[in-house]
Amino acid sequence: MAGNGDEISSDSVGKYLKHHPEFLEHFLIENVGLEELQKWVIRRLGSRKELESNENKNIDKMTPYCVYSDKRQMLEELSQSIRLHSKGKHVLWELIACISTAVGADGFRLYLNDNSPDDLQLSLYVGEKVGKTIIEKVDRKQALIPYHVAETRQPVRISKGDTDPRFPDGLPAKGEMAHLMCQAVQHPDGKLVGVVEFWRRSCTWKFFEQEEELVYSYLVWGGVALHYADCFTTMEKQKKLNDFLLVVVRSMFQDMVSMDTLMTKIMNFAQRLVNADRASLFLVDTKKQEVYATLFDVGADNAMQDKSQEIRFPIGKGIAGYVAETGEVVNVVNAYQDPRFNNSIDKLTGYKTESILCMPIFIKDVVIGVVQMVNKLTGSFTTEDEEAFETFAVYCGLALHHAKLFDKIKKSEHKYKVALEVLSYHNSCTEDEVNRCMEMDIQKAVDDIDNFFFCPYVLSDFEKAAHTVYMFIDLFGLERFDKTTIIRFTLTVKKNYRRVPYHNWGHGFSVANTMYTIIKKAPDIFRQNERLALFVGCLCHDLDHRGKTNKFLLDTESPLSAIYSTSTMEHHHFNQTVTILQQEGHNIFSKLSSTEYKQLLSLVKHCILATDLALFFPNKSKLEELVDTQTFSWSKLEHRLLISAVSMTSADLSASAKPWEIQEKTVKVIFEEFYIQGDAEKEAGRKPIPMMDRTRADYQASCQVDFIKGICIPCYKLLNRLIPETEPMLLKCEENLKTWETIMECYKKLEQSVPILKDYVKQKKINL
Repeated sequence: MAGNGDEISSDSVGKYLKHHPEFLEHFLIENVGLEELQKWVIRRLGSRKELESNENKNIDKMTPYCVYSDKRQMLEELSQSIRLHSKGKHVLWELIACISTAVGADGFRLYLNDNSPDDLQLSLYVGEKVGKTIIEKVDRKQALIPYHVAETRQPVRISKGDTDPRFPDGLPAKGEMAHLMCQAVQHPDGKLVGVVEFWRRSCTWKFFEQEEELVYSYLVWGGVALHYADCFTTMEKQKKLNDFLLVVVRSMFQDMVSMDTLMTKIMNFAQRLVNADRASLFLVDTKKQEVYATLFDVGADNAMQDKSQEIRFPIGKGIAGYVAETGEVVNVVNAYQDPRFNNSIDKLTGYKTESILCMPIFIKDVVIGVVQMVNKLTGSFTTEDEEAFETFAVYCGLALHHAKLFDKIKKSEHKYKVALEVLSYHNSCTEDEVNRCMEMDIQKAVDDIDNFFFCPYVLSDFEKAAHTVYMFIDLFGLERFDKTTIIRFTLTVKKNYRRVPYHNWGHGFSVANTMYTIIKKAPDIFRQNERLALFVGCLCHDLDHRGKTNKFLLDTESPLSAIYSTSTMEHHHFNQTVTILQQEGHNIFSKLSSTEYKQLLSLVKHCILATDLALFFPNKSKLEELVDTQTFSWSKLEHRLLISAVSMTSADLSASAKPWEIQEKTVKVIFEEFYIQGDAEKEAGRKPIPMMDRTRADYQASCQVDFIKGICIPCYKLLNRLIPETEPMLLKCEENLKTWETIMECYKKLEQSVPILKDYVKQKKINL
């Protein structure tokens, strides 16, 4: 044009380009950068009136993504947009609309895949209207090319008239497409999100390879953004579920009052979890092979909670019965089309069931119940509902299991209270006994009651109780104690000693009398509450003794040994003491302050446990070391506790420090008790030790020698070093030892003479 002398103007260039579009297209592709082209497209779109429509407003919002050279920035903004919208599919649609503009497509379609690879099903995403996602399912015939791309993950570019054996029908006639470009949208892990197709109507404007690469690059980043958005959404859902379950667990386990209360809570939480209209909880009755519900149709105004109207049906009947039988999760979209559905409950309640989500509740792989959600308020129950509900069902199982245990414990507690009332009636003293003891009003006890050699056999059992009251008042007065309470407590203690040969009320009184004597002889040794604990501890130290050793109870797996693995009987004696104190009118410590009361109970427990001979040896070693090193101090509590423990042992063994007549009589009843245990061991098929074998009566003397030498004398020697006033016990014990040694020697001589006598009889043929 310049050669003809024509002036080159913008109008003339414009006219030329308008009449030669092929030249314009070629020139632009070859000479203009991609980003510059994108900017021109955006400016062109900005001047179009169509952008004022609602549909293209979304494109206007997303067009900035087309100009990003830094795809990381695009990814961040896209991910943020997905999080804000909470509609990843819609944001993906907006991104593809933007890409469509960038490549100059006349239109696009987005096909989404929500199913597994084995069940490929594409759905056409139409858009968002009134807050709802609009999706239309598309079969393979309607979308042959998108299905092919979805299966192969390979992009496709095809134009009208092209011969492609994969698509014998060519391009769809709908929309008069001239050119089509189709690509898959994938997560970074290869999971198919969907397929997008772009088309052009102009026959002369094909899709080029550069455009395919452009689309691919942005779809890759779009897939990455969707992946992170999905992760974010999943974490948010999991967080909400975890927060929900935390509230559930707190509510279930903090306010566990009864099964009915718990089941109501479970139903209310389950309804909220899956947005159901009604909820029911069925429990499994394994004995009757039935499923039953006392809590039904929670959510209804007339929810059934009356146990007299419980619903019952056989396991296997109905959907709930099927779940109880199989342990499978059942999600039904249309209940009346499911052959397992039992409509009898609908007839009973007048309610129409549509969708059902039914979940088993397990404990140790056994179905203990079934939770059934009915009629989701929006749509049908989803896979996400199943997963959340399955997690919830685990906590339901734990809660129901613990609620059942709680109910059993409550029932056991009530039974225990009833049994305690019965026992307290039969094992408590009567008011007649209290009045009788009050009338005795012992002003002066029998002679020598404060003597270490006092003989307990001179008193009857009731007289022992009356003299115990005297000793108590003599030691502690009545300023802080009530006489009637002391009498009632003492008489009930007497009644709670069993009638066994040795560990009976007589032994309890004798031990308390020895401690009374120690305190009387050395009144300033122990402090007030320590003296009180020592005396009460001695009085109660063998309460409810069964005449058997701790080892026997452990070997025979006695219920007591299951409760207390160490110092079995001693712990039981202390608990019996507390039980008596808790009975009405028996608390001798009621006038003490709360602090004193706790301190005193602790001291009483220490004193009673100290009578376990297994604890004597470590107590003796510790105390002996303190005395030998001259580091013992009466001002230190731990030192006083040690001397208290040894004092308890000395009182418990005081029969060995009594005059011989009392010692001999006491040993006879001790061994009778041993022999009863030996007999029980023989019946159980075990061989008793010689000391407990009644056929080995000759063993008594040697047994007593070992016992006095190994335990009694070391105990009294140590006690005498700290409390010199107890010397008579040591001396009398040593005197008894000599007697037992003499008897033992006689037995030995007799044993030696028996073989000689037998030989003589045999030789002389004497018929004995």
